[in-house]
Amino acid sequence: MTRQLISIFKSSKKNEMYLYVNKKDQLKQVPDALMTVFGSAVHVMDMLLTPERKLARAETEQVLTDIEEKGFYLQMPSAEEEDDYIQHLPTEFLSFNDPV
Repeated sequence: MTRQLISIFKSSKKNEMYLYVNKKDQLKQVPDALMTVFGSAVHVMDMLLTPERKLARAETEQVLTDIEEKGFYLQMPSAEEEDDYIQHLPTEFLSFNDPV
């Protein structure tokens, strides 16, 4: 697993929903349908993400793998933050971060 310079964006529509993307690609690889659900992407920060770095609410290895394979990682709100977030997402996005 390599390290990557990433950008993190928060959703303008959903509290605690974030997209992690490669900094050089930005949001180019995020599907339009996901961006419709996500809303305007508000830049939060850029950082060097390495396998050793701990993230508060995501598994670092999964984030790195998803960015490398799909071009993005979607961090969903916790159930405590927003109990009804699943019913608003298209079915195709509910398994994006599930292991195959």
